[in-house]
Amino acid sequence: MKKIFAAIGLLFFLQSAWAIDIGAAKDQGLVGEANNGYIAAVQTPASAEVRALIADVNGKRKATFEETAQKTGVTTVQVANRFYELAVEKTAKGHYYQDASGNWVKK
Repeated sequence: MKKIFAAIGLLFFLQSAWAIDIGAAKDQGLVGEANNGYIAAVQTPASAEVRALIADVNGKRKATFEETAQKTGVTTVQVANRFYELAVEKTAKGHYYQDASGNWVKK
C-alpha cells in the first residue's frame, strides 16, 4: 500500500515538473500575446500542455480584466485592449505578439 501512495506521489511530482510555464512557452515560441489581451498559440496545433497553459493564464487574465473593469467603470474589452498595448511594450526580444491584423510578429 505504501508503494502505491509513493507511486502516486511521484506521479504528481513528475506531472508538475513537466508542466510548462508561460515564460518557457514564450521562450520556445509556443505562445504569444494575442491582440485581444490574452495569450494564444503561435504554433498550431498546440500540444495539450500548451492548451492547458493558455486556458489557465487566460482564465486568470479574464478575471483580472473583469475586476478592473468593474472598479474603473470601463468595459472588459477596454481593459483587455490596454493590457495588450502594455504587454506588447514589455514583450521580450525573440517573443511573439499579434499585430492588429492578427499576424504573429517576432519582436
